[in-house]
Amino acid sequence: MKAAKGIVFKFGDNVDTDVIIPARYLNSSDPKELATHCMEDIDPEFVNKVSQGDIIVATKNFGCGSSREHAPIAIKAAGVSCVIAETFARIFYRNAINIGLPIIECPEAAKRIDEGDEVEVDFDSGIITNQTKKETYQGQAFPPFMQKIIDCEGLVNYINQQ
Repeated sequence: MKAAKGIVFKFGDNVDTDVIIPARYLNSSDPKELATHCMEDIDPEFVNKVSQGDIIVATKNFGCGSSREHAPIAIKAAGVSCVIAETFARIFYRNAINIGLPIIECPEAAKRIDEGDEVEVDFDSGIITNQTKKETYQGQAFPPFMQKIIDCEGLVNYINQQ
């Protein structure tokens, strides 16, 4: 996957893993089951509105809280192609890469992009294009080794292919 394109769902600061996938659903590790509850405590209609390829944009400290891998799994399984934020909690950042969910830090994009905007992300260059507003923002491009992990849909698949 070299690019993502979709409609934006916008969230604010400190979206924690308990909101991304509430603890009451952690008895399942099935991605499809987790996806049905993704973001439900912050936006109960999220799973009914999100389409394959859509993008989450948030401000500071996205994915804070517990280190559960279920959070990026739920987001990816819900069809989200990329998460853009000003900053990510470090453990969420690593978990997202490990399971093959592309995430990109870009403070300008996080501030300028609005709910419902159509956005395209080029992972090789880090360029984020807001097609609704006709603006571009320079995000942090993935280093080649991280791009390979994402292309393989996660660290386990990457290692198995080596």
